[in-house]
Amino acid sequence: MAFHHGLTITESATGPRALAAASLAVIGIIATASTTGDAEAQAKLDADFPLNEPVLIAGGVDIAAGKAGDGGTLGPVLTAIGDQASPIVVVVRVEEGADQASTDAAVIGATDGNTYTGLQALLAASTKLGVKPQIIGAPNLDSQPVVEEMVSVAKKLRGFVYAGAKGVDGFTPAVTESEAITYRAEFPHRELMIIWPDTIKSEGDIVARALGLRAQIDETIGWHKTISNVPLVGVTGLEFDVHFDLTDPSTAAGLLNAAQVTTVIRQNGFRLWGNRTCADDQLPNFVFESAVRTSHALQAIIEQIVAPFIDQPMTNGLIKDILETGNARFRQLAVEGRIIGAQMFFDQDQNSAQELAQGRPRFRIQFTPVAPLENPNVDLVITDFYYAGFADQLV
Repeated sequence: MAFHHGLTITESATGPRALAAASLAVIGIIATASTTGDAEAQAKLDADFPLNEPVLIAGGVDIAAGKAGDGGTLGPVLTAIGDQASPIVVVVRVEEGADQASTDAAVIGATDGNTYTGLQALLAASTKLGVKPQIIGAPNLDSQPVVEEMVSVAKKLRGFVYAGAKGVDGFTPAVTESEAITYRAEFPHRELMIIWPDTIKSEGDIVARALGLRAQIDETIGWHKTISNVPLVGVTGLEFDVHFDLTDPSTAAGLLNAAQVTTVIRQNGFRLWGNRTCADDQLPNFVFESAVRTSHALQAIIEQIVAPFIDQPMTNGLIKDILETGNARFRQLAVEGRIIGAQMFFDQDQNSAQELAQGRPRFRIQFTPVAPLENPNVDLVITDFYYAGFADQLV
């Protein structure tokens, strides 16, 4: 070191680091679009929404709907989303097939590792567009095979799928609550919510509105709030009537919810009603939509916590910095009401000298998500207590 008679200052960046808020409010949709206009109109549609390419819509959903042509699902879906909010949307346009099987194949898509089509193109959105779609749907195209593939894609993106209930064939919309309940039983996925019935506007309209509402709730309240019991915008009626009574579990709405089907009720406006995912009995901790999305949010936060420290010299100070960064963020989330609590640990018995020498420290995080107030119980007791002193009050 060169001789210096004076003060030497060395800047150090240790201790907990500030982290940006995790956002899950990016919608990813698969849709068809066509135009009855001339060749110029078709060329414009192809330029705005090229087939099998993820296209970013940021803050201009209604404007994009006007560019979506006059045929296919894209225009109505964007309009329904725009009625709820103006979120970031990733659109993948696919070509409608001559029959159900070919349309399903186009929606499901494929990849050879270099190119991605259909649903698979959502996996390329992060690289191409810089955003990761995590609210996923294919309104009016969500047949049973498509739903299964959407869930597969959602698992890779840490996303959540919203889909309409179908009948016994898995393709046409369910026409009774019993069909919707039977259809829901086909799925064991925690990343999926089934919704029935549709609105009177068009097939897939309720799913599109659910996608927009989910993004709107994420931005205004947070990912810890379920989609249930929040007013929908633009709904004027339902395709099928649903009997609902807040105190009677034997109504159609109650039966649907008991079978983990989210329905639509009319109470001071139309609202989605249901908190439950399609998680199977082996995943009881993820029956609520909010629990699944809280887990997804925490995974994104864990990436933020750990990523800056990757490949740095692993010292005691480094491990302490990681723990302090994580626990400081978890405390803040608890203060904000997004979780009940969470804590990050570095367990001695899980970190042998051999594993540490290989650069593989093991951390443990435990968390408690915020459960929705799904079923408050009120004991109504009749008593003569309030007649005590009755006569004295007449004096």
